[in-house]
Amino acid sequence: MRADRLVSLVLLLRQHGRLSAAALARELEVSTRTVLRDIEALSAAGVPVYAERGRHGGFALLPGFRTELTGLNHDEALALLVAGSRRGAQAFGLGSALASAMLKVVDALPESYRDTAAGAAERLLIDPEIDLLSRRLVAEEAPDAIVAEVLRAVLAGHKVRIHYAAVDQTPKWRTVDPIGLVTVRDRGYLLATRSGADRTYRLSRILAAEELAEPAQRPDRVDLDQAWQERSTRFRAGGDQVTVLVRVDPARREDLVGTALAVRAEEADADGRLRLEVTFQDPRHAEWALWQLATDAEALAPQWLRDSLRDRAAAIATRYRRLR
Repeated sequence: MRADRLVSLVLLLRQHGRLSAAALARELEVSTRTVLRDIEALSAAGVPVYAERGRHGGFALLPGFRTELTGLNHDEALALLVAGSRRGAQAFGLGSALASAMLKVVDALPESYRDTAAGAAERLLIDPEIDLLSRRLVAEEAPDAIVAEVLRAVLAGHKVRIHYAAVDQTPKWRTVDPIGLVTVRDRGYLLATRSGADRTYRLSRILAAEELAEPAQRPDRVDLDQAWQERSTRFRAGGDQVTVLVRVDPARREDLVGTALAVRAEEADADGRLRLEVTFQDPRHAEWALWQLATDAEALAPQWLRDSLRDRAAAIATRYRRLR
């Protein structure tokens, strides 16, 4: 770990020119005493770092010194910098490793590329924390120690014992064979098998984890994207699914389809509205989706859904009836 920190220290000085011990300590998340010891270690190893005293002093490298990391062109570095802005690494407990890697990517560039690539990356935003309506997109978080333990088991190919809190169930210990980790909209998932059956566990619901020495029973190679698609398909096919016949304004079609599991049929009515037969996960899902569209959509069937939406609208009307 200290070797990684020393590399990060050199890269910070390369990019900023001069930094105080306090600033370096904040960047590296260590004490100023540790920074001073690291500076001494670098000097002893022949790295030309020197101290500038005074109010605006600090530590700096002799002009012209650089680390030898090569092989990246401008577009390759830009792609890595933009990818590094995504929050998937946080879901797997790799945020600090990502920050260190990005320092090395920038330092690897020739002088002529460095400023333009870093500046271009600042103009591309991936997955912001809020949407256009100022609704914060809350990412589920799992303790770093738990995620790190699961990650070690996945990469080492070992079984892992997890204390898992499934929805509406008492937390239980399970021993599983980890297949891989997936992050979707800042939610992390562990794909695994248990007694040979496919299982998917949300990382935020793992209360404790322990990597075991026993090898996991799993194939040597895996197509994680295909595995995720297959499990997603099975998930959507389960539950108390309901099929709904809806008339919708064409301008709101995508809003409706975006919340549904599947579109089974579609045709245009004479008045220009669209008539769709769509499937939802369960009755609650169907009612929620249609309510979001207000008068831009009308549930034609089943009758229980029409009754439910009517009762909800009546309750709202009663609540806001003008007082006399």
